[in-house]
Parts: sequence; C-alpha cells; structure tokens
Amino acid sequence: MNRLAGVTSPYLLQHADNPVDWWPWTPEAFEEARRRDVPVLLSVGYSACHWCHVMAHESFEDEATAALVNENFVAVKVDREERPDVDAVYMEAVQAATGQGGWPMTVFLTPDAAPFYFGTYFPPEPRHGMPSFPQVLEGVRDAWADRREEVGEVADRIVRDLASRSLAHGGQGVPGEEELAQALLGLTREYDAKRGGFGGAPKFPPSMTLEFLLRHHARTSSEGALQMAADTCEAMARGGIYDQLGGGFARYAVDDAWVVPHFEKMLYDNALLCRVYAHLWKATGSDLARRIALETADFMVRELRTPEGGFASALDADSDDGTGEHVEGAYYVWTPEQLAEVLGERDAALAAAHYGVTEDGTFEHGSSVLQLPQDAGVADAGRTASIAARLLAAREERERPGRDDKIVAAWNGLAVAALAETGALFDRPDLVERATEAADLLVRVHMDETARLTRTSRDGRAGGNAGVLEDYADVAEGFLALAAVTGEGTWLEFAGFLLDIVLDRFTGEGGALYDTAHDAEALIRRPQDPTDNATPSGWTAAAGALLSYAAHTGSEAHRAAAEGALGVVKALGPRAPRFIGWGLAVSEALLDGPREIAVVGAPGDEAFRELCRTALRATAPGAVLAFGTPGSEEFPLLADRPLVAGAPAAYVCRHFTCDAPVTDPAGLRAKL
Repeated sequence: MNRLAGVTSPYLLQHADNPVDWWPWTPEAFEEARRRDVPVLLSVGYSACHWCHVMAHESFEDEATAALVNENFVAVKVDREERPDVDAVYMEAVQAATGQGGWPMTVFLTPDAAPFYFGTYFPPEPRHGMPSFPQVLEGVRDAWADRREEVGEVADRIVRDLASRSLAHGGQGVPGEEELAQALLGLTREYDAKRGGFGGAPKFPPSMTLEFLLRHHARTSSEGALQMAADTCEAMARGGIYDQLGGGFARYAVDDAWVVPHFEKMLYDNALLCRVYAHLWKATGSDLARRIALETADFMVRELRTPEGGFASALDADSDDGTGEHVEGAYYVWTPEQLAEVLGERDAALAAAHYGVTEDGTFEHGSSVLQLPQDAGVADAGRTASIAARLLAAREERERPGRDDKIVAAWNGLAVAALAETGALFDRPDLVERATEAADLLVRVHMDETARLTRTSRDGRAGGNAGVLEDYADVAEGFLALAAVTGEGTWLEFAGFLLDIVLDRFTGEGGALYDTAHDAEALIRRPQDPTDNATPSGWTAAAGALLSYAAHTGSEAHRAAAEGALGVVKALGPRAPRFIGWGLAVSEALLDGPREIAVVGAPGDEAFRELCRTALRATAPGAVLAFGTPGSEEFPLLADRPLVAGAPAAYVCRHFTCDAPVTDPAGLRAKL
C-alpha cells in the first residue's frame, strides 16, 4: 500500500495497491524529489479512461517497471477531475511540445515542477513507433544523470514559453449581430449534413454549440440553425452513442456516424445533453426530444445518484465480459445469438432489424452496438417495448461497469440545472426534488462558511482541493435554475455568494477570468482558458451565470463583469465557433436582453400556475423567471408587482424597459 490510501479520489484509490510508490500531488512529494535529487514522474488520468487502465495494468502493476520507477523517480498520481488546474497547465505544455495531448498524460518534472519530457500512453514494449515505458524511464534517468544542464535549459525554456503566452480578450465591446452571424456561418461550413454534428471522427456531442444554435433560432428565427440542432440531436439519439435500453449518452463516437461509442458515460455529458433536448422540445415540441430528455434524466438518477443525494462522476467503459476479462463495451453490446437467447428466434429477428444488430457486427468480435437506424421501418410499438424491457432485464444480469462515485461540484451544478428544468417542463416533481437534494449536498458539504467551494467530495466527506472557476460558475448556474422552478429565493442568494467570489478572486484585467483563485496554489502558470472542452469553460459559464444574476437583481457590477468576459467571444466566436459554443449562447442572451419575467399570484390559483408554466417554456435566450405572491421578498423581480384587477399577472422587462403586465398565457407567450 502506497501513499494513495485514504484519498477521496476513486481513480487514485485504484492505484493504492500498485507496487509503484505513488504520492498524491503535495508539496511533500516535490520536497522528497529535491532531497533525493531525482525527477518527478507525473501521471495524470481519470477513472473512466480506458487507456489509463491499460497502462496501469501493463506498467504500474508490473513489479520490474515499478522498481525502475521507485529507484529513479518520485511518482505523483493526479486525478484530472480533482485537479483540473494541474491537468490544464501540464496538458498545455504537452500539446505545445508534441502537437497533441490526451490521457493518460505522462510528464517528467524537475523537483521545482518544471516539465522537461512529455508523453501520453507508453506501451510495455516498443510498439507502433512508440518506445516502451521502461525505455522512456531509462532515457529520462540517464539524461537527468548525464545531461542535467541540458534538462534544466529545456525546463526553463518551457516554463518561460508558457508564462509568456498572453490571451487576446477581443478588445473593447461585446459580440454583436455580426460576430454571431459569422459564427453561424462557420458552423454551417463544418456541419456534417449527412450524419449530423460537426467535423469527422471521433465525433463528440456538441452540447454547447447546440445551445447556441437553439438560442440563435429563438432570437432570429433562423431555420438553418434550428435544423442543424434538431438533425444532430436526432442522429445522436438514434445512434450507438445513446444507450437505447437504459438511456444516457456515452462520451463520444469513434466514427463519424455516431455508431460506435467510447463507452464511458460521464455525468457532465448527460447533464448538458438532457438540458439540450429539453430546450429542443421547447423550440419544436418534438416527441423524440421529450423522450430523450426524460430518459437521460432518469438515467442520471438511477445510475449516478449517490446515497448522499449527489451525482457520481462517471461509469467506466470496461466491464467483465463473462470470461473474467475486462473489455470495453461488454455491458452494452449484443450478438444475434445473445438476442435469441433472451428473446427467442421470432422476437430476436425483429430486435436485430429494429436495433441494427448484424451477423458481422458493428463493433468487435461480431457484436453490435444498439441503434435505431433510420431505414429500419415501422415496428410494432408494443412488441418493441416488450423486447426493450426483456433486453434491459437480461443486461442487468451482466457485470456492471465500475462507477467513479466522487462528487464534482461543477458537474453536479450542471445536473441540478438539467434536472430542475426537465422536471418543471415535463411535470416531473421527482426530478426537481432530486435536483434540490443535490443542491443541498453542495451547500452542506462543498461550501464553507465563507461560501468558498471544495472541488470534490466522496461519501459525504469533502476532499482537500479548492474549487476552480467552473465550480463556482456551474454551481451558481444550477442554483439559478433551481430558483426559477421552485420559487425559492434562497437559491438566488446562494448563487450571489458564489458569484461575488468570482468577482473578488477570479477576475483579471480587461474582463479576463482565471481558472483558479488569486489565493490558489501557485503552479508554473496560472491556468486561463475561455474555450469549451467537454464542458463549458469556467470563463464563459461564469459570464452566463453573472448575466442571469444581474437580470434577477439589477446588479450593474455583475452585468459589467459578464460583458467584460464576453469580449473574448467577440474575438474567438467568428474564428472558432465550435470551441466557444457556450460563450456564443451567452452572447445570444445578452443581445436578447436577457428578458426578466416576474409572475405574481396565489399558489393554488390555476391561472397563476398556467402563467408560470408558460414562462418556463419561454425560448427567449437566457430568460430569467421569478414567481411568487404579490409583496413577496423572495426575489427582487417581484418587488412592486401587484395583481391586475385581482388576477394573476406576468411582467416582462427587456433592455431596461418593461412592458405592460399581461394576465393571459397567450399574451405572455407572445412576449417570450
């Protein structure tokens, strides 16, 4: 047992019994490297990473390799989901040096944490032009011993290069009609009109870009934007990237047609996509969008919810295939023979046609990923429902993929927003309750008495890592969504506490935002990235939450900070729209106002409830909603909002101007 025992990260705990003498990322590890005068081997990964598991099994569980590591290095293991700041800084160095990155990430550092040699996965023996991991270890050991001055020069140059990188914020002003139109044109050029989505293989769910397209359509009535969003959502929902039996999305498709997924399921993907499909339903009334939103919400609650009320980070891609071997996708794929075993020959034939299961297979070893092919024809709905239920029950007998059950604050904030909105839109109060319970956990376990956030927790115990910008932004976003659907102003107050910290501790000059707080642990570079990755960047997520909070409260400081942060979208949006989709979506809200909706009435009044339902279904970008009784002090927007002739009323304001109140849903719908 090495020094990883007792940590909160399930990924690190997977390595606690390795013969490698791992350290967590601590000052003591680097002090030990200085004392021994050896380099640091930094290995970064995460629990649901397939190749992280492969390298662990091949190298870190191997006694001879471990002995080579222990003799010549101080080995530090980092969970990128717990320490996104550490991951970001060294990934930037890896990408700058090699032109590519990924996980597992393998970096060799001086005892002062300066990187000098980089890589990702290394095999146990030379393969495909890659050196073996033992060869890499021996080469770095020899360079450290015999060419120390050269190693130091390389490390110094890399640190200088990273430190000298400056971020263009886009100058003065916020993105306007021209920049958003250019962004839409850029997306149109990269759009895959045949298969949906953008670019080629591997193809990732473009959640933030889809939000931009839906908001752009709502503001401008652009049919092209709506068509790209709707067709992409349908292609993903019919593809193998979506779990046709249990709901929920895999991380990405390895092909360009959404057929074969990389099978891990991440909380953040499912939270973001749940919300996208709910918003698509608001725009179109699509039955498919409604079904996928609800199935994805139910998947999160069923498979990822923890006993403490939060949501676990991920499900692994790998599981036991029945032979004792852990194989990617084993839990999800089917052969025709397996269908027949469960269903009998007649229903198996229907299932194969319905789900695209072939004799040759669409995955490995003759197995197929279940899809809903467009050309499958019309099937008997009753029979296919029975088939799906029986296949799901049979799948439950297989060994489940492992679950990373740590709670990440940011991702739980995304889940709170998705479940709150989906529950409210589709009359599922149980989903709103699950969102509220997760928000309660974030307040109880992740927030201290000064509203500072802890990044992760596990089993109700807070981890030791400080929250980063995306934690503050996404948790605030979740609290704002929860306030809108529950009418409880406490959640608006909590969001305000978090966003005040963003203003105080994460803001730089000219509207810039940093990923870590001013008083966070100093790394070789303070991370700062406005571009979307798997989730909205902390930068643009903060802009969105700041803008919504300002709409609720009238705070000029928060609105000014949001506008300052959006300057980077003015620069990047027209050039790289796929990589700043959430910033574009927030910019749509800014151009639209955003609209401020206040609804007053008596809780038991059906007319009041119908006005609230109408407001919740608003497609106006970034619209904020407050509802309650006249004279309520729950929300600033309810101040001085009386009934109209004794009837419930809705007040809509936009661009600092308020319309006359309306009392009928049709009139409210027209304003939204």
